[in-house]
Amino acid sequence: MTVSTFLAPAHAAAKRSLAKTATWRVVASLDTFALSYLITGQLLFAGSIASAEVLTKFLIYYFHERAWAHIRWGFR
Repeated sequence: MTVSTFLAPAHAAAKRSLAKTATWRVVASLDTFALSYLITGQLLFAGSIASAEVLTKFLIYYFHERAWAHIRWGFR
């Protein structure tokens, strides 16, 4: 097998990746907030932790999604 066996042009549009990134970020941030609140017992700390991770993880997930759009693995 060669690298070209696994890599392909992106099939999903960048707008789709952006929409998936935004909706996932909402779900993931709510999870982070809930876990932070359970651990700290303080809404302010939980909100601070959830807020701090929003931008970085938004960007990380978007580029991760775009990279996977070029990988053929898992398609039939």
